[in-house]
Amino acid sequence: MIVLDEPYVSEPLVAWLEESGHPVLDNAPARDLAAQGRALNLVPEDEAARRLGAGERVYANSENALAWIVDHVGNPGLVHAIQLFKDKARMREELKPLDPDLFFRTCSVDELFKLDFERLETPFVLKPSVGFCSMGVHAVHDRDDWQRALSDIAQNASAWHDLYPESVVGTGSFMLEGYLEGTEYALDAYFDETGAAHVLDVLRHDFAGPADTSDRLYVTSAPLVRDNAALFESWLDRVNARVGARNFPVHVEVRVRDGHVSPIEFNPLRFAGLGGTDVSWLAYGFRTYAAFLDGEAPAWDDVFRGKEGKVYSMSLLTPPAGAPAGARFDYDAFEKRFSHVLEMRRFDVDRVGSYGFLFLETDQDTADELEFVKTCDLTEFLQP
Repeated sequence: MIVLDEPYVSEPLVAWLEESGHPVLDNAPARDLAAQGRALNLVPEDEAARRLGAGERVYANSENALAWIVDHVGNPGLVHAIQLFKDKARMREELKPLDPDLFFRTCSVDELFKLDFERLETPFVLKPSVGFCSMGVHAVHDRDDWQRALSDIAQNASAWHDLYPESVVGTGSFMLEGYLEGTEYALDAYFDETGAAHVLDVLRHDFAGPADTSDRLYVTSAPLVRDNAALFESWLDRVNARVGARNFPVHVEVRVRDGHVSPIEFNPLRFAGLGGTDVSWLAYGFRTYAAFLDGEAPAWDDVFRGKEGKVYSMSLLTPPAGAPAGARFDYDAFEKRFSHVLEMRRFDVDRVGSYGFLFLETDQDTADELEFVKTCDLTEFLQP
């Protein structure tokens, strides 16, 4: 079963739903697509709730769908996994035996603004206990970082709620956790009916500098997946020995240092958000959600044939700080900076909070294009 929801449903996903006839919950977003002439196999709410309660696999394109599942589906194991994975503080507590030395604490938003910074051990990361897409996430190295973080939360928390419900971005509780050193990765994976982990994609999350917490650049390649999939599957098996999820997709962000994996966050019942998981389809012709729903194991040699030497990336284009209200993003000028755009996915910035997703193919000769993506603040592409 697929549950579609706002703010964005990708075209590759809709095309696959039409082609496969896979069941789709009959809700408002799905009916809107059907009204546009898309041939979807819609399943009424009561039947969908019954089928999911009986254990049918379910994938959601958006965390906005989680509330419906929790409220309507009588599947305690599914609901438990959703609620546990979504709550960063609860997951930190659950996985503490895997990282016993990692500092973390939670506090209410009122307590947050009363904390004595001089008594906090830096560096640390501040984030909402329930969050999405790096909203409200700040790396704090000194008092100036701390003041910028508090100012951002005070000014923008209401705007985050305008874009996403409380179940997706909750600003009533925050978490402070020790700053994790190492290389950051994002994983699309699922747990099968026995609880065993299967990794479907590995993306390295690159940053412009130590203070950068954006989702600007994720890269994947055949060697990157081959070299890391087994490590992450083994670690996810240890995680799920504590969680107990079954037939469950998850998008996970981690950091790795000297072979040790530490969790950053888990995003339940979906893969890379806003259609970002389509990077595997655009790059390799491999649909992650189809693999999960059909119970497939990736045949990596087939998936990567002809892709050696290529790097594939996805980049979330968020407005720069201080972007003028109503400014228009010049997509055409932006695309001309790159030699092989797989797709420039354009968003309604007022609805989604970003200009869009850029998907690129690069190689050794065009690697400098990724540096530009990583460091450009997009101001030069804004027009009145």
